[in-house]
Amino acid sequence: MKDFIQGIEHVCIKCKNKEEFTKVKEFYVTTLGLDILRSWGDDKHPCATFDTGNGGIEVFTEDIDDLPQGTIRHFALATNDVDGCVDAVRKAGYPITKGPNNVNLPSNPPYSLRMAFCIGPVGEEIEFFQELNP
Repeated sequence: MKDFIQGIEHVCIKCKNKEEFTKVKEFYVTTLGLDILRSWGDDKHPCATFDTGNGGIEVFTEDIDDLPQGTIRHFALATNDVDGCVDAVRKAGYPITKGPNNVNLPSNPPYSLRMAFCIGPVGEEIEFFQELNP
């Protein structure tokens, strides 16, 4: 493993609508006892990250029925060098689909990160995720 990968930062799942999000939130908060690390979005499209202690479960709400990759939208690898990850992926011949760029997530609490996405060898979507305000 390259020294810039530090572990899994989060797994992102998608909900079709607010009703599914409510069920997911109930499961992770009430059933499993996870805390909400941050939340964002609006009343129609709520989003949140649940704290697992060693990473997160990020939940998006979108007005789409199915993603080509299924319910798991992507997984994110924690890194201290998004640009190094992107360079390594490009050199290996895999596509970068987004970034690298900085994002200021208007969440509660506010959150800044650097990220990029690529497609892996069997079609998996991978995010390289660097926290900027630890």
